[in-house]
Amino acid sequence: MGRIGKRILEIPKGVEIKVAPDGQISAKGPKGTISFLVKPVVKIEIKEGKLTTVLASGDRQAMAIQGLYNSMIENMIVGVTKGFEKELDLVGVGYRATMQGKKLQLQLGYSHPVEFDPPAGIDFEVQGGTRVKVKGIDAQKVGQIASEIRLTRKVEPYKGKGIRYVGEIVRRKAGKAAKATSGGK
Repeated sequence: MGRIGKRILEIPKGVEIKVAPDGQISAKGPKGTISFLVKPVVKIEIKEGKLTTVLASGDRQAMAIQGLYNSMIENMIVGVTKGFEKELDLVGVGYRATMQGKKLQLQLGYSHPVEFDPPAGIDFEVQGGTRVKVKGIDAQKVGQIASEIRLTRKVEPYKGKGIRYVGEIVRRKAGKAAKATSGGK
């Protein structure tokens, strides 16, 4: 138990991690700054460019939180050095994406275009009119915004039209015509 929480994280050069007395931990790197609040059941120790999370008590919930915080700190380090991105594909006749300044505008077969304003720390990029990249330093925000964009037009199982993640496998269903010609009465 607690293997994820016991990992020792290397702090790369160019990344500065600070732990405030009130439990606020922040990471600053070439891509920006990100922070979150740590509960007092887990202590964070930084020694010689290595970061460890230490339990204040030994109960199960504290061990789970230790693993969570270790993963969140690792995501902070990756976010401020490399960043995160999610790619979405728009599949369907007339489905396209364009940029209007910083806003993302989607044509998805509705009578009106759907617009997304990027929150702080998130950038959109459109490639070829049908591929959208969501970029940022916060893994949770990037995933949340990509999910919200995807929910504007879910992939339907008959024709496969909609917004999907790049590499997502969509299970297709046979329509009525295919069932009728398959040897039924």
